[in-house]
Amino acid sequence: MNARKDTLKKVMRYIKRYRFFILLSLLCAVISVVLSLYIPILTGEAIDLLIGPGEVGYAALWPILLQIGILMGITAFAQWVMNLCNNRITYSVSRDMRQDAISRIEILPLSYLDSHGTGEIVSRVIADVDQFADGLLMGFTQFFTGVITILGTLFFMFRVDAVISIVVICLTPLSLFVAAFIAKRTYSRFREQSEIRGKQTAFIDEMIGNQKVVQAFGREPHTQEQFDKINGELQRCSLKAIFYSSITNPATRFVNNVVYAAVCGIGAFSALRGGISVGQISALLSYANQYTKPFNEISGVVTELQNALACAARVFELIEETPEIADPADAEDLKPDGSVSLQKVCFRYQKNRPLIENLNLTVQPGQRVAIVGPTGCGKTTVINLLMRFYDVDQGAIFAAGKDIRSVTRNSLRRSYGMVLQETWLKAGTIRENIAMSKPDATDEEIVAAAKASHAHHFIKLLPHGYDTVITEDGGVLSQGQKQLLCIARVMLNLPPMLILDEATSSIDTRTEMKIQEAFAAMMKGRTSFIVAHRLSTIREADVIIVMKDGRIIEQGNHESLLQKNGFYASLYNSQFSV
Repeated sequence: MNARKDTLKKVMRYIKRYRFFILLSLLCAVISVVLSLYIPILTGEAIDLLIGPGEVGYAALWPILLQIGILMGITAFAQWVMNLCNNRITYSVSRDMRQDAISRIEILPLSYLDSHGTGEIVSRVIADVDQFADGLLMGFTQFFTGVITILGTLFFMFRVDAVISIVVICLTPLSLFVAAFIAKRTYSRFREQSEIRGKQTAFIDEMIGNQKVVQAFGREPHTQEQFDKINGELQRCSLKAIFYSSITNPATRFVNNVVYAAVCGIGAFSALRGGISVGQISALLSYANQYTKPFNEISGVVTELQNALACAARVFELIEETPEIADPADAEDLKPDGSVSLQKVCFRYQKNRPLIENLNLTVQPGQRVAIVGPTGCGKTTVINLLMRFYDVDQGAIFAAGKDIRSVTRNSLRRSYGMVLQETWLKAGTIRENIAMSKPDATDEEIVAAAKASHAHHFIKLLPHGYDTVITEDGGVLSQGQKQLLCIARVMLNLPPMLILDEATSSIDTRTEMKIQEAFAAMMKGRTSFIVAHRLSTIREADVIIVMKDGRIIEQGNHESLLQKNGFYASLYNSQFSV
């Protein structure tokens, strides 16, 4: 219950931004309801004028019919304006929530993105906000008019007959009890449905993105079983949610019919005694219908709002996630000189699983530092710490003599040029992808960078050359070609320090030799961190760091490490043994 109240308060904070449209919607709802409720009175007066054959009061009937027509026209216009306002409020709130969600994603730490599936996050931003919008629109459209209709109907009914109005009020708690009973059971069901839908979206996203791997290893039956299991869970909770929500309508309609029958019976006896006219009975029956109908609608709205609030709660969880630690107020821009120092660094992705313990490393300006070791020893983690994608648990990392936590992240990351094993391209032209590191680069600069990375040749063979449009996954480009584009991106705007994490892993041997020559020229005078499994690519490194179990176990150049005949020598010889 508290969770729902908190979610409702957060929703109201978004809605308050559009007070003008809310007030205008309420005004139009009042006008629409009052006029539509006044029409039955005019209808009753018209019925009373139809006394019998040859006794119809036409002189008084035509003005009444004209009034009814005018009121219906005004009512229709008011409802049209009200719907415009409701749509504006609903989709503006949805837009604001999505903007806040995306803004929060951009400042979330990588630890959150690493621990949550892409599909689940997408489901919250897209599907859950859509579900919330549907419920909110229904709430504005039917809830406001429903409440006003109930109050207005009671007012007009008391004007016609107080006794019948009291009977109607006494039967009202039946509808309220039914609505409350169902509402309590629908929120948790819809919340569970929303969570499993997110889980299903995440699974589908993962399978589509890795379909080649699934087929290569013949895992289709297994993934089908997993999907069927998730789909079964969604079916189970959806059926329960739909069952509880579907009994709302028939239950409230039953109460409506009870109220209608009571008005019919009491009105008929009152008419026989001369207490009210036939026209007044007609008006009361019309009011009985209009009075009970909002309860039916509101109960449906309450059910839909449970789903909307459940979806909104998931979106707010994302919006309120703890963001990345902000830069200090006195943070300065880093002015790199190429020196980097790691002092007693400790770090764990999971608190109960040690990774890097008491790591110490000093890098002089312009040095080429190679980091090698078995898989999982912490090589890429060191890169993540240098770029401050993660903060150290203990110890400190210094760049240009400053703790990297005391400088702005943007200036720190601008000081590095990164080429990773995993390529990243955006949907757009080849030119736009290369120019990402320097948006104002000239065509000559872009072409020069492509030539330096040996990407120019294959780019010219593409249908539109540098203006060829590619998708996020590179489209028809091979993995090696995508990696060459990423290398060209760095070569376009060379920063003071470089990070090459398996940068040539997807490139053929001949091209790799040319790229190594380009890297050698690029790294002159720049501090470079090279992560490599192919040890032949790091022979020229000034310092080779050998890591194992999160610690540096050997350090030196290629020749000295071979002479030690230690772990590095074992790794190196294993790659070249016959």
